[in-house]
Amino acid sequence: MEFKDNEAIYLQIAGYMSDHILLGKWQADEKIPSVRELAGDLQVNPNTVMRTYDLLQQQEVIYNKRGLGFFVAPEAAQQVKALRKERFLQQELPEFFKTVSLLDISLDEVQERYARFQQEQAATLPSS
Repeated sequence: MEFKDNEAIYLQIAGYMSDHILLGKWQADEKIPSVRELAGDLQVNPNTVMRTYDLLQQQEVIYNKRGLGFFVAPEAAQQVKALRKERFLQQELPEFFKTVSLLDISLDEVQERYARFQQEQAATLPSS
């Protein structure tokens, strides 16, 4: 994992773990890597991973079974989506609107490009 300088490492790890949950790599009630295991895989200090696990527990994305380890919470995917949506709406969307306004990009152009993006994404999904 490549870490960016503009965000705390434990938050980037939380994003990485959240991606695994949203992508279905880790299912509800499935055991996740131990603190030491994930720290070794990502080559970070175990204290950093523990800080991530504490955050995700507070956000009700994972839970701890004493003596067994950490597990994905039953509603983890919905919780991650809700948290990311709120963050996007509060932080990223206003910045996006500011950029759109500064560059005189019309909402029609944004809508057109978004429709194209959706078509491209649909084309990459496997057929059932």
